Amino acid sequence: FHSLCIWIVRVSDTNHDGQLDFKEFTQYLRTHEKELRLMFHSLDRNNDGHIDVAEIQLSLHSLGVNVSTEQASRILQSIDRDGTMTIDWSEWRDHFLFNPLHNMEDIAHYWKHSLMLDIGEQLTVPDEFSEKERRSGVVWRQLVAGAMAGAVSRTGTAPLDRLKVFLQVHGSNGVSLLGGLRGMVQEGGLRSLWRGNGINVLKIAPESAIKFMAYEQIKWLIRGSKEGASLRVQERFIAGSLAGATAQTIIYPMEVLKTRLTLRKTGQYSGMADCAKQILRKEGLRAFYKGYVPNTLGIIPYAGIDLAVYETLKNAWLQRYCMGSADPGVLVLLGCGTVSSTCGQLASYPLALIRTRMQAQASALDGAPQLSMVGQFKHIVSHEGVPGLYRGIAPNFLKVIPAVSISYVVYEHMKKALGVGS
Repeated sequence: FHSLCIWIVRVSDTNHDGQLDFKEFTQYLRTHEKELRLMFHSLDRNNDGHIDVAEIQLSLHSLGVNVSTEQASRILQSIDRDGTMTIDWSEWRDHFLFNPLHNMEDIAHYWKHSLMLDIGEQLTVPDEFSEKERRSGVVWRQLVAGAMAGAVSRTGTAPLDRLKVFLQVHGSNGVSLLGGLRGMVQEGGLRSLWRGNGINVLKIAPESAIKFMAYEQIKWLIRGSKEGASLRVQERFIAGSLAGATAQTIIYPMEVLKTRLTLRKTGQYSGMADCAKQILRKEGLRAFYKGYVPNTLGIIPYAGIDLAVYETLKNAWLQRYCMGSADPGVLVLLGCGTVSSTCGQLASYPLALIRTRMQAQASALDGAPQLSMVGQFKHIVSHEGVPGLYRGIAPNFLKVIPAVSISYVVYEHMKKALGVGS
């Protein structure tokens, strides 16, 4: 209610004195009611004075969002007050007159868009955007906001990320969580906890841009002649997985550099460029793709489970609890995103661990022989057991909540600064 009052004052305060007088309030009501009436008539396609389920579906479809009849019914029920399963003008006006969701695009937003949550492993499946949003530049502003949120989030949780990588590689030597943290600080001081963070932040922007462009092209190939239609969940999974694989293929050398820089000893490299030169001189170009196969294979379970769990949880909440609103709310979406990302990581973590060990082994950090993906898997299971496939997962889980929180707060502020509607 407090947020609603702030919103009404902000849009109605024409003289910008921070207060809402009676004249400004009545002017807001007249203007907004006029906009609502025009919107109502544009949705009422058969001009019978009522909006039904089919008309809601049609209006959402025109915005690039396909919803089932059941989902459209839920949206209608959140506005329908007399139980007729249609919306008349008075119901429409009463629902939206004091509601920040003041057009169908806002309602569509909650059904269509996921939140940009960066927990160090970016969401594999890009967001869905309408043709209008692409033409207006909303897409790129949203990508910039997401990149900034990811940069701040990853920097804030970098010590936990470095601890995760350290335990993935050296955890079999009996190094504990606190022992690993203490050892890193003793070896290089507090600043060493941020080793590898620079390139981890640097790769966010190119990966996001490549993934989005590849996703749009793959989506066009899947969709074919159905211009303007949204993809089904399984089609989004396929397109997202292929787009993620494309982005990873192009930026993968940066992943190898990130692992080497994260694990480096004090004075081992003078910087990113020196690290790249030493790898190239001592190991050749192939070293920049060590661990590429398990990394690419890990995209499939991560993307599939992340997307499926997110969509299932969000839609289940909307179906069961959102009888009074089409908006599931920020906390629900944050919860769905956190749970889905965590489930995706659980499924793909063994492949991520094998990838990291292959990347690290290439530099002979521990003098171990270089093993293939299958060789790594057999070695870990035979020497450390199945739990060995999940070494370092504790700090990975510890960083989820702070990473999600930081990412969301920065993302929302960046969207406002860049003029992207929240």
